[in-house]
Amino acid sequence: MSSREDETLAQAAVTALTEQLALAPKPGLPDPRDLGARVRCRDHDSLRWSARALAPGLAAMAAAARRTGEPTPQLRAELGAIGRSTEHSVGLAGGGHRGALCVLGFLVAAAALEPRAGWQDVAFAAKKLAAFNDKGAPRRPSRGSSISAKYGAAGARGEARAGFPHVRRAFDALAAARSAGATETQARLDALLTVMSTLQDTELLYTAGPLGLRQVQAGARAVLDAGGTATEAGAAALTALDADLQARAWSPRGSAGLLAGALFLDSLPVGSRAAATA
Repeated sequence: MSSREDETLAQAAVTALTEQLALAPKPGLPDPRDLGARVRCRDHDSLRWSARALAPGLAAMAAAARRTGEPTPQLRAELGAIGRSTEHSVGLAGGGHRGALCVLGFLVAAAALEPRAGWQDVAFAAKKLAAFNDKGAPRRPSRGSSISAKYGAAGARGEARAGFPHVRRAFDALAAARSAGATETQARLDALLTVMSTLQDTELLYTAGPLGLRQVQAGARAVLDAGGTATEAGAAALTALDADLQARAWSPRGSAGLLAGALFLDSLPVGSRAAATA
């Protein structure tokens, strides 16, 4: 059974995911505005409900990491098995969150391995975990892995193996926006757009292709170049980007999962985060 510490980490991760879902306006992504639209209301409700189904699996991942005590191939295989079981549970609860589960699973396990470490050390521990192959993974490639191979995109697992560079960028963007006086919503939107501006999002590559991906990246950069969502020009650019993505049915879901990872790291004890950047 998982300890209270493991359950606390799992709940922090689920909270990060639900806070990402609650953020608005997110260009091309589910957010509370969907609750007023008959077509999308059910989808958003389903995502909020199924996010809670991640908690037992994430707690089990934390417990496995705490019990093992260090990154090993055996721990990586155990995390993979727990992840596949959790995917099944989430599917029964409404589905979604596959990329977020990968991101949060590695980070939760890493946080359990390094309980007093700063966020940068947690990201590095996740990188060491992800370096091992999941020997129990199905041999049949997933849609995401197929798109990654086709276009050379990292995907969620590639991000983990690189130490979550986009999670780190989102974390830095949060801090910068807060220091500049942005509201918490504006800071989180700027963090999301920071990820969108450079991420090779496999979901966008699947639905929009390379040209569409570059268009979305350019739109996100336009908001940031205008001063971010806290400025009038940046807010106008965000509205235009959102309208364009909604009209095209393009959804940067990979960016949303990585933002959830940054919000999870942001929830770690303030003292640990400060120590890591000192």
